[in-house]
Amino acid sequence: MNRKEALDSIKVNVEDKNLVRHMLATEAIMRALAKRFDEDEEEWGLTGLLHEIDAELTAGDMESHSKLGADLARELGASEAMAHAILCHNEAHGIPFETKLDKALFCAGPLAGLIMAAALVRPDKKLAGLEAESVKEKFKEKGFAAGVERKHIASCSDIGLELDEFIELALTTVQRIAADLKL
Repeated sequence: MNRKEALDSIKVNVEDKNLVRHMLATEAIMRALAKRFDEDEEEWGLTGLLHEIDAELTAGDMESHSKLGADLARELGASEAMAHAILCHNEAHGIPFETKLDKALFCAGPLAGLIMAAALVRPDKKLAGLEAESVKEKFKEKGFAAGVERKHIASCSDIGLELDEFIELALTTVQRIAADLKL
């Protein structure tokens, strides 16, 4: 599987442009984490890119979400490690994390969502001027982007990162692809 094949499959399975942006942001964060930990950037990036490929197909059914996504990823040629990370990022299945890839995806997706939400409440709705301190403040505001699980983001400690460091790395990374995200 390559990135083009993954993006082609996303175009077929995902209509919501905001969801696609979320997947692209998660991909970027996962690639940065892979680089930081000397892991396979392509594998980690594609895992982040594909992690929500079934969100619309499962229509919010958390018992199905990520099971179908893992199957779709396998059909595209994803490794078992990638499929497992996609599967266990949904807590509803109760599947334990086995690898750093699993743990990284679990905390990267929610942080991508928080960063994008923080950009969208800015007057210019842009990532460019967003600062890590502002993201940290939004992290503490439980009412802001209430669907974002803060405990998932905070689990970055399970991959050896402090929260502040994780936010800095993720924000800087997502800002680099702001044009792709149209933010």
